Amino acid sequence: MLTVDALKKNIKNKNTSPIYLIWGTELYLAEEAIKTISSLLAPDERDFNLSIHNLDEISVQEVMEDAETMPFLGDRRIVVLKNAAFLTAAKDKAKIEHDIKVFEQYIQNPAEYTTLVIVVPFEKLDERKKIVKQLKSQAEIIQVSQLSNETAEKWLFKEAQSLKVSIETDAIELLLSRLGTKMSVLAKEIEKMALFVGENGTISKDTVDELVARTLEDDVFGLVDHVVHKRTEQALRSFYDLMKQNQEPIQIHALITRQFRIINGVKELQKKGYGEKQIASALKLHPYAVKLAAKHAGQFDESFLRKCLDDFAETDYKMKTGQMDKTLLLEMEIIKLSQAQKTSSLV
Repeated sequence: MLTVDALKKNIKNKNTSPIYLIWGTELYLAEEAIKTISSLLAPDERDFNLSIHNLDEISVQEVMEDAETMPFLGDRRIVVLKNAAFLTAAKDKAKIEHDIKVFEQYIQNPAEYTTLVIVVPFEKLDERKKIVKQLKSQAEIIQVSQLSNETAEKWLFKEAQSLKVSIETDAIELLLSRLGTKMSVLAKEIEKMALFVGENGTISKDTVDELVARTLEDDVFGLVDHVVHKRTEQALRSFYDLMKQNQEPIQIHALITRQFRIINGVKELQKKGYGEKQIASALKLHPYAVKLAAKHAGQFDESFLRKCLDDFAETDYKMKTGQMDKTLLLEMEIIKLSQAQKTSSLV
């Protein structure tokens, strides 16, 4: 199984395969792999000898006819099959009739002048299928799974270097906590920030905060930060700003509850001696979110946090059953939280 970087080295060294299977949900990497394989053709050959087919719109047997067609004004064809859902357990929504036997026959005896690229943008292949077993034994497999936080951090450092800028660790942490690890999104944002800071500039946490759109969760985290540090006026101002944006009180309350669950979870695991990375793994969170929650965890004792979560459940019930105005309920809760002492109970 190859990474995209390993594929690039192979292609550069003219070490190629007649069949490539690109499998996984990180479409940015899938496109990088297709682009790399396409570089086997000279630019002026691609109009004639590069074919890209969407199997949601065309049958696989028609594509096999294309794969068996001799190249024009060149010695190689590249045929790309996108959305090969029939290699997974997913239901094919397009309802195209694919003749898998024709595909199997081609895989057993591929045309020597064609490079076939099969793209499966799903998390899993259906290992029970004969054609999947056949492909895994005969094709070069390139897995393009979504990046882990650690891998995404390394990729962002490398991408910044390629754009002739540097990026601070805090900036990367904030960027990943705000956007996740989807590479197509990260690539656009880091390119935008690189243009902003200019060649040899530095992308800082402030750069990310200024240029990368905040999410509702970011705004709620800011509200919780005010609550934790007993800044009642600022907490209410943040809440009123969210109301002006027509945010749903139930959703805001759910995100506040989530933040306090994270704080409680971090505190419990800290007590067991877990480090930040271990906590992030156990709670399935970005390490940056754990770092921020750890700062908040010291403001409360365990009994207070448990009481908070019980009260949140009660508030949620009242909101959803219409016992009281949702906005007023949330406003009262924010005031109680921000005025409570760290060892006290809510009233």
